[in-house]
Amino acid sequence: MEKFKKIIVLNNEVEARLLDAVLQEKQIQHLMRSYHDTAYDGLWQQQQGWGHVEAPEKHRDQILSIYRDLRADDTDT
Repeated sequence: MEKFKKIIVLNNEVEARLLDAVLQEKQIQHLMRSYHDTAYDGLWQQQQGWGHVEAPEKHRDQILSIYRDLRADDTDT
């Protein structure tokens, strides 16, 4: 298995689910890491963002491009 690195921090669960679906559709290896911690009742998510995407470094540019496209579509509506 290739070494995974932190690619981008996500703002919320909607972004996370949408990006996860697109990456799965394109068969890009990745992991979604939530910052939610039940002991702190989601405090880290309020301060640090929802979580982040981890993937092999070779997918960084492609993932960032997909994320930018999703954000652009979000602001167009």
